Amino acid sequence: MHSQVVVLGGGPGGYAAAFLAADLGMEVAIVEADSRLGGTCLLRGCIPSKALLHVAKVISEAREMAQWGITFEPPRLSVEKLRARKEQVIATLTGGLAQLAKRRNVRVVHARGVFVDSQTLQLEGGDPATYDDGRLTFDHCILATGSVPAMPKTFQIKSDRVMDSSGALELAEVPETLLVVGGGYIGLEMATVYSELGTRVSVVELLDGLLPGADRDLVKPLEKKLRESLEQILLSTKVVAVREVGGKVEVEMETPGGEKLTSAYDRVLVSVGRRPKSFGFGLENTRVTLDDKGFVRVDDQQRTSDPHILAIGDVAGEPMLAHKASHEGKVAAEVLAGEPAAFDKAAIPAVVFTDPEIAWAGVTVEQAKREGRAVQVAQYPWQASGRAIANARTDGLTKLVIDPESDRVIGCGIVGYGAGELIAEAVLAIEMGCTARDMGETIHPHPTLSETVGFGAEAYLGTATEIFKPRRRQTQEN
Repeated sequence: MHSQVVVLGGGPGGYAAAFLAADLGMEVAIVEADSRLGGTCLLRGCIPSKALLHVAKVISEAREMAQWGITFEPPRLSVEKLRARKEQVIATLTGGLAQLAKRRNVRVVHARGVFVDSQTLQLEGGDPATYDDGRLTFDHCILATGSVPAMPKTFQIKSDRVMDSSGALELAEVPETLLVVGGGYIGLEMATVYSELGTRVSVVELLDGLLPGADRDLVKPLEKKLRESLEQILLSTKVVAVREVGGKVEVEMETPGGEKLTSAYDRVLVSVGRRPKSFGFGLENTRVTLDDKGFVRVDDQQRTSDPHILAIGDVAGEPMLAHKASHEGKVAAEVLAGEPAAFDKAAIPAVVFTDPEIAWAGVTVEQAKREGRAVQVAQYPWQASGRAIANARTDGLTKLVIDPESDRVIGCGIVGYGAGELIAEAVLAIEMGCTARDMGETIHPHPTLSETVGFGAEAYLGTATEIFKPRRRQTQEN
C-alpha cells in the first residue's frame, strides 16, 4: 500500500489531522493498533473519566440538597450498569468517528505500525483484512502516538490491585479503601469519583502541594473540600515500598521528618504523570530526534528533523492535553497542504474536573513570579455573585492576570462550579489581545457565573458594583 499521508495514531490529534488532510484533498490513511479510533482520551481517559465524574457530581449534588430541605434515599450502586453505561458513551463516539472516516474516504488500518525507514511502516498484528502485504509506504507521516502512564519501579509488582489511570477507569470494583499516589489532576479526579461511589480514599503526594501547575489560591478551595471528603491527604510524603499481603496492598511511606508509615489498602492507583510514547516502534530508523525527556523535537509547523515526518500531541511536548493535540493536528494537515500555518497559541487552557473545578489559561501568577514579570491581579470572589449564592456554590474565585503597562489580559484562573466552561471566554480574550476594559464592558447575562469574568475585569478597573475595591491609581512625581 501507499498513501500520500499516513497518520500513526488514532487519538484526538490523529483523527483531527487525518480528517482535515482529507478535507484538503489529500489521500489519507490512519494506522491505529486499537480496534477503534479515539486513542487514550476517548477509550481510556478524558471521556470515560468525565462520564464517571458526572455520576459523582450527581451523587454529591443530591446530598447537598439537604440544606434546602430536600433529602433523597442513599444511592444504590450497580457497578455492572455503571460500567455498561460508560462503555455505551465510548461506543457512541467511536462509532461516530468510524463513520466520519468512511465519509471522508480516510482508510483506517487497524495494526501496529513500526518504522522501517522514513517513508515505510511495517504493519504488525491487528486485522489483516484492513491491509495488504504488511507494508505501507507514504510521502509524509504525522506522528500522533500520544503518551502512556508513568509507572515507577516501586509500583511494578505482580498484582492487579496496583492500577494506573486506565485500570482505574475499567471500574472492576468499588473497593472499600483506595490509595491514590499523586496529587495531580488525574489522581484527584479519580479520587473524587471513587470517593463519591463509597470508597474511603487517601491521597499521597511527594511535593508540598496538590496540583503543582496551578496557582495556590485556586487550589485552596478544592483542597479544603477534599480534606473534608477524603480519608486523608499526605503531602511531602514519599512511597518507599509496595507489596501485596493477604489480598491487600501494603504501602510503606516516609514523611518529611523521616517517620515511616505503613498502611494497607484494597487497591492503589498510581497517577504520577505520563511519558511520551516515542519508543518501541522504530523511530530510530528515521531521522527524528528526541529531547532529554523523550519528546519528539518539532518546530512551530509540527515538522520534525526528518523531512517526511511531522509530530503532534503528547509525543511532541507538553502540555499533554487532547485539545492541544487536536489543534496541532490541524496545523500539521494545513502545512502538508502548503498553507501558511503554525502553532502559535497565547493560551492553552487546562481544566481539573474535580468539585469544585479548576481552570486556568495564559500566564499564571506563579509563572510571572518565576520569570520576574510585573503583573497585576484582579480577583472577584464568588461570595459576591448572586448566581453562586443561589446555587450555594460560593467557594469559587475568578481572577485575571493583567499586564499593567497595556492593561491587556494575559492570564485567567477560575475555581468553582463549571470553571471548565467559563474559562473559554478568557482564552478568547487572551488570544484576541483584549484589555480589561474590553472584558469589563462586555455585557454578560445576569444572573450567571459567566458574569464573574467580566466582574473580575471591573475589579481591576475599580468599577465593580458588588465589591468595594477602587483601583489604586499610580501617581507620577515631577
